[in-house]
Amino acid sequence: MLINRSELLDVVYRFYPRGVHKTDRIHVPPNKPVYKDTEEHRRLVEAASRGRAEYPTWKAMIRRLGDRYSLQNESLHILAGWVDPAYSARIYRPKDVEPVPSLSNRASLSFHVSLLGPYYGIHDRGEPDEVPSAVAAEIDATYPGYRPIPPELGNEVVPDVDMDGVSMGKATIYMCLFSIVWTWVDPL
Repeated sequence: MLINRSELLDVVYRFYPRGVHKTDRIHVPPNKPVYKDTEEHRRLVEAASRGRAEYPTWKAMIRRLGDRYSLQNESLHILAGWVDPAYSARIYRPKDVEPVPSLSNRASLSFHVSLLGPYYGIHDRGEPDEVPSAVAAEIDATYPGYRPIPPELGNEVVPDVDMDGVSMGKATIYMCLFSIVWTWVDPL
């Protein structure tokens, strides 16, 4: 089944209030909405709570992938009660492939499994290897029914959403469903 823009925006707006800046009450005039008081934020908190409860599934998948690749789990803070919309991890590849590989690595692929809906994303620098398809196969086996969000939809800006680390009008669908961690893969 194909994913469409409308479906993804419906999910985003279920968890992020439109037009409400993410700021503390002391900075908002009386009787104005505050982000943390919204129904959407309550749903986001509940989704993160489910993420904590289902963390062993993520951890097992990360272990399997970590046996094959140099991997960093970016989701441990969920266990500490932080509110995040997804599980996230990064895979590190060698900086230099030819002629002699360097000892230092760089994050060149990140992957995310949303806690807000049956979606995942793989943010890859495009190295020609088996890593993206191996990660996708592992996600598909661990989270049956989850679908990847295509870049032409995921990179679309959601103009009326404010979120941690991203001001109003700058967040993309990928950021809303996978968090700001989506942007953490090293540039070329």
